Amino acid sequence: MAKIKMRPNATVEVVKMSERRRDARPVSQAKTPTSPATISRMPPSVAPGATVPDPEVPEKAARRRFTAEYKLRVLREAEGSVEPGALGALLRREGLYSSHLTTWRRQREQGALEALTPKKRGRRAPHPLSRRVAELERETVHLQRRLKQAEMIIEVQKKVSEILGIPLKSPADAGGA
Repeated sequence: MAKIKMRPNATVEVVKMSERRRDARPVSQAKTPTSPATISRMPPSVAPGATVPDPEVPEKAARRRFTAEYKLRVLREAEGSVEPGALGALLRREGLYSSHLTTWRRQREQGALEALTPKKRGRRAPHPLSRRVAELERETVHLQRRLKQAEMIIEVQKKVSEILGIPLKSPADAGGA
């Protein structure tokens, strides 16, 4: 693994990690003089108590989001640039690509400001009735089990009455009594 060092005269020196000086320390561990005159001349990144920014690149970069007003402003400015190179300068200044302008123009033609608002990414929100549907399905399954159990109990009662010789009343007999 190589480490790049910048020299004051703007030349670049590549130093292999194995060839690095053994006594070299990171900025956070470096011994720094503590006299006030020396501290005032130090760059802020080396001053005692200064926090060193994390050099690690985030695992996934945050996706940029552009507001509808910003998109419209950039489109107006892009359409107003007539000088050669003005459009490229605008794109460089704003950190955009020409494909952004193409997409935004198409969106503007399709539906003006509404089409230019950023779309929500990720999973869609569950349907508001999906919770109620799931609850009703669970209740249906529960009631079907109870019905099956009740039917089995009735069948057992019929068989027991047959074995014991107890006559069962038919529904017509039970209603007339």
